[in-house]
Amino acid sequence: MFFQVIDILGTIAFAISGALVAMNKRMDPFGVLIIAFVTAVGGGTLRDVMIGIEPVSWMRNMTFVYVIISSAFFAVLFRKRINYLRKSLFLFDTIGISLYTVVGIETGLVAGLHPFICIAMGTMTACFGGVLRDILCNEIPVIFRKEIYATACILGGITYFLLLQFFEDRNILFVIVGLVVMTVRLIAVRYKISLPTLYKKDEGIL
Repeated sequence: MFFQVIDILGTIAFAISGALVAMNKRMDPFGVLIIAFVTAVGGGTLRDVMIGIEPVSWMRNMTFVYVIISSAFFAVLFRKRINYLRKSLFLFDTIGISLYTVVGIETGLVAGLHPFICIAMGTMTACFGGVLRDILCNEIPVIFRKEIYATACILGGITYFLLLQFFEDRNILFVIVGLVVMTVRLIAVRYKISLPTLYKKDEGIL
């Protein structure tokens, strides 16, 4: 039950994140809904396809469809209150990746995958919806820039397996891992910590 709540909260966060980006690009209501939908289920869909889950999770549970539509409608309706775009988008995106990292890892474990692959599944679940969102909105995906994004998910995944043997109650572990991902992302942005770049400022394009 708690795991499903995390999944739904992650869906809400990413749906609002996608809707905010779409509205920033001045898309029509249909465009806002599509971007919200893709952002919310993109990573989970790729994960399920790779694991071999048929049909994918959101197709088997209409709750997710209703949640995405409601979240997109909420974002449109209250856009003036939440539309401090940079801060709002960052907040919902950070909440989304922290929750979806846990969902992806746990799904990988249920499928009997190796811990390394589970961490990859968690990172993919958390990040790929945002990748699709940014590509469709003609932006360079955050994961491909020097920001600490996927790295936060990977650290969360490592934390999950380091602490797994110490917690009989998985719910507590889910919360800890989510907080680790969120904290790493917040600290990285607050103190401008980023991955090293491969290019010099004055380096030309080959």
